[in-house]
Amino acid sequence: MDSFWTNPLASVNPKKVTNAKILIANTSMDTDKIKIYGSRVKVDSMTKVAEIEEAEKNKMRQKCDKIMNHGCNVFINRQLIYNLPETIFAEKGIMAIEHADFDGVERLAAVTGGDVVSTFDHPELVTLGECAVVEEIMIGEDKVIRLGGCKSGEACSIVLRGASSHVLDEAERSLHDALCILQATVQEPRSICSGGCTETLMAQYRRHINIISRQSTVK
Repeated sequence: MDSFWTNPLASVNPKKVTNAKILIANTSMDTDKIKIYGSRVKVDSMTKVAEIEEAEKNKMRQKCDKIMNHGCNVFINRQLIYNLPETIFAEKGIMAIEHADFDGVERLAAVTGGDVVSTFDHPELVTLGECAVVEEIMIGEDKVIRLGGCKSGEACSIVLRGASSHVLDEAERSLHDALCILQATVQEPRSICSGGCTETLMAQYRRHINIISRQSTVK
């Protein structure tokens, strides 16, 4: 399999990107909020409030410009992406995917061959992830993000579908057991036969000895 599927994540236009250059990040994209707990800003007019809001928007625009300077056409972020950066990315034709969990970010980095970054001042030091296509598709009633033709190929996804949760739980357990056996076999190729194999071999050996003994007696 050459496809990697993520959990349902929020994404914006475009819904499909080919020859994807992916920037994977864990950074705040919501600077419209003051994050210092208990802080206050006092102003004497609404004009000052508008100036503060515009300054924060300019700061976010500068951050988006730094992100786009990496040459990516897909931006995947661990944290939320608010309306202003979403709009900026959409205008430039960049697919923005938000709220990827920590495990998802690490897997994405492994499967696409990219780095997970939190600052964007040195694009020349960042390796972008690559894959043939990134698209949002429907499986049943759920939306998922599919990454096809991934560069690294160190991970893939297996989609299980069934009539009920009980069937899916049993299928997942069986698949997990099979993968664990495969992993153990790769790590240690030597194996010990079990499941009655020893008893069967001993019975066959004993039968062979009995046949030889009878042949010797006849002679």
